[in-house]
Amino acid sequence: MDTRRALVAFAAVAATLLFPAVPASAHGAPTSPMSRGAACGPEGGRAESSACRAAIAAGAAVREWDNIRVARIDGRDRERIPDGELCSGGLSAYRGLDLPRADWPATTLTAGARHTFRYRTTIPHKGTFRFYVTTDSYAPERRLTWADVETKPFLAVTDPPIRDGAYEMPGRLPAGRTGRHIIYVIWQNSNTQDTYYSCSDVVFRAASGGSGARTTRKATPAASAAGPRTLSESAPAAGVPVAAVTETGPVTRPMVVGAVAVVVTALLATVVGLRLRRTSGPPPGRPCGVRNHRAGRRRIW
Repeated sequence: MDTRRALVAFAAVAATLLFPAVPASAHGAPTSPMSRGAACGPEGGRAESSACRAAIAAGAAVREWDNIRVARIDGRDRERIPDGELCSGGLSAYRGLDLPRADWPATTLTAGARHTFRYRTTIPHKGTFRFYVTTDSYAPERRLTWADVETKPFLAVTDPPIRDGAYEMPGRLPAGRTGRHIIYVIWQNSNTQDTYYSCSDVVFRAASGGSGARTTRKATPAASAAGPRTLSESAPAAGVPVAAVTETGPVTRPMVVGAVAVVVTALLATVVGLRLRRTSGPPPGRPCGVRNHRAGRRRIW
């Protein structure tokens, strides 16, 4: 019985030490305008599009659409994320999102209009969102490089409010753009070491009712009524897979400390269990294995 108690105590201590040491496994992605990862994910409604099928075939962990993150970037995005790998954040698990195609599911927006950007969150964090747009030299048939992205964001927001399961950030879209472009979003956390990356394909149309006109969304391609559900922006969808991808960053210090603590606790629990087992008496009716030092004979318990 004492040994059982020791093992139960060990399990409780191990669980307490181990689970805080494991980093959060998923966090979020843009849904307005829709990012490539969210569009091709299980709730995005675009998984059957040609671009999404090609991305998945090339390698894109879209079941973990909200986990495109890299640790310890510290604002050095242009130094650390390679050209041609901006949409995947340089992660091989998402390399299919970097494919140069002109048929990625896109959101139609009005250049220069006001728009409420939404960034679906599965695990909230503190940090700053920076929104960039591609330059006039951008061509969807080429891989996205840093030279194709404006050096200054057209919108930057720190710690925006969460409404209906998404960060909401009102702002104004860049003016003077037409045709296909990419809105590149960088979310640099302040309470973790992670930075998130995403590409949202958009089609800009010229303003027709003044620069203050509201934008509208266009489903491209349109989903049929019997087709897959679209990604809800009103509340987090139940059962969305958010398991971590093994290639999302180096082992962190808390993980190492937690693992060491678990090993040490296991050793201590084993020693305590053995000592308790030695000090407990044998069951009644069995001969004692220790001789009576005075009488020189074995006792019967």
